[in-house]
Amino acid sequence: MITAADLLLHARAEIDFPGGDNDTDTLIGGVHYNKTTLEHFNYTLFDNQTLSNGSKCWLVQEPYAPPLLLQNGTFINHTNCYYPVDPIGERGFTGIGMACAFGIALVLILTVLAKHGRHYLPTEKRFTPIGRRWQWYWGCFVCACSLISLFLNVEVDRYRVQQLPLIVTSFFWYLMCMGTTCVVWEAVRHWGSWLERQYIDPNPFALSEEDRRARVEFFLPLIFYFLTWMNFFMVIPRSWTFAQKQRYPEQIENVARVAATSIRFKVGAFFLFAAWLVICFSLWHSIRHYKPRNRGIINRGVGLVKAIPLRFLLLIPLLLSVIGYQALISFDFDYSVIKKDGPVPIIYGWGYGAQLLILIVQIAYGYASPNEDKELIRQRRVRGETLDRELGLVRKPAWWRRVKGEHIVGTFRDKLLKNVQEVGQGRGVGRRAEGDMERDIRENMESEARQDDGINIEMSNYGRRKRNNREEWNPRADLAGVHSMDRGDELACGSNPENQRVLDMASSLLFPDPAEVERRDREAEAERIRRLAYLQEDGPPPDYRDVRGRGSTSSQRPATSERSNSTATSNSINAPPTKVRSMLDI
Repeated sequence: MITAADLLLHARAEIDFPGGDNDTDTLIGGVHYNKTTLEHFNYTLFDNQTLSNGSKCWLVQEPYAPPLLLQNGTFINHTNCYYPVDPIGERGFTGIGMACAFGIALVLILTVLAKHGRHYLPTEKRFTPIGRRWQWYWGCFVCACSLISLFLNVEVDRYRVQQLPLIVTSFFWYLMCMGTTCVVWEAVRHWGSWLERQYIDPNPFALSEEDRRARVEFFLPLIFYFLTWMNFFMVIPRSWTFAQKQRYPEQIENVARVAATSIRFKVGAFFLFAAWLVICFSLWHSIRHYKPRNRGIINRGVGLVKAIPLRFLLLIPLLLSVIGYQALISFDFDYSVIKKDGPVPIIYGWGYGAQLLILIVQIAYGYASPNEDKELIRQRRVRGETLDRELGLVRKPAWWRRVKGEHIVGTFRDKLLKNVQEVGQGRGVGRRAEGDMERDIRENMESEARQDDGINIEMSNYGRRKRNNREEWNPRADLAGVHSMDRGDELACGSNPENQRVLDMASSLLFPDPAEVERRDREAEAERIRRLAYLQEDGPPPDYRDVRGRGSTSSQRPATSERSNSTATSNSINAPPTKVRSMLDI
């Protein structure tokens, strides 16, 4: 709807009807019209070859001029002024090429996001995976805004009277500037977070979460996004119809130029520059706390420059140029993206090209750098190998676990059952070889038997002798030889009955009775089968008895009033030893 101000501006740019065959005829666009009818319906001819009466507007240049005008003021086969009828110009072709470049960048950013966004370590509360993805999310946002802006920019050249395409192009370009600033901010912020993660990975308590450094890192994102959103609120929420008020020179100067260089655009550029300063401070803060420090002013300056990654040496100046261009067009309308016929090299080379270079640098970094979780795993492996070399440890190769079958993952019950099945599987000569558990059982039984007989002399070690060739000797014959000792040998042993009992015990251990051996084997085999069935069954946990303190054997702990704070150890010494029932009791 054309307002009264527009009519006034149109009046200043109106021209007289050209002459025709007579006083009531006029020749416009090669077609004769009745001048009296045009004046009756308040039609006015303007210098941009349009004919309007305040409510309707028609193109009257060849070949779009209506061929016939009726007496009731109706044009036949007319063309509206707000149709894109002109061919694509230099601005449109350049925008198409730039849009293709941003489209390729969007695809590459998505692949980099898939690479760096995947996590291979458990998620930590201090370092969440989304923290390293934000720079790529903002990169996708910038690419989406650029595609919308540049593809609609094609229609700017085609409209004789500017309409929605120029508004959308300018609107999304300002959103691009905000998104590009966020891309650089998230890149710098996450770089500092990555340095902190590497710093505390060997020692999680190296840095406190409550110190001044942590508080600064907490408030910096809040300050940055406050400044960025202030740029958004200064620029975006407003009427953008001023961008299409470029139909003739007077309207451009009095409407478009004044609105495009208003105070809101200037303040918005200032907020964006303040956000850039926050980015620089964040970079300096990360270098100060997570990089080696140098002494002296000169050495600190050199160290600061060396500590800055090459990526940021490119991104930060490019971002400053983008902000500088936004500040420039807020003062000078001639170089603005809002101007329909502005300079194409400056608009695309400075306005869009700098932001495209920022995305290219980010993409190159994404492909050149590894996934952070994988890099952290590699650093842990290197530290482990270094510690192993210092301690003199030699790790088994990776194929060792597969050869031994240790790579098969199972439950704890499966592993325990596998260990139990390996007990007593060996075979000896003459009979089955005695396992470690069977030997312990036999020794415990012998010790209990000796304690019952009142024998305090430990003779169990005498029985630990392999009997692989038992068929080569006769124990009864050897035992008979012992009993057939002469009187002198008996006197040598002494007439003490205790010595005789010790001698008999030693002879029974050295030359056991085959029947006794078979009996013990049967008992050991029965005990092994019983314990194997006990380990394989499901049931309540074993009854752990409290043998501490007073030496109580009760299954329940004594009450608080019954506990003693005495340090005496006589009860613990006199108490019977704890009997280990199985490997679960250890």
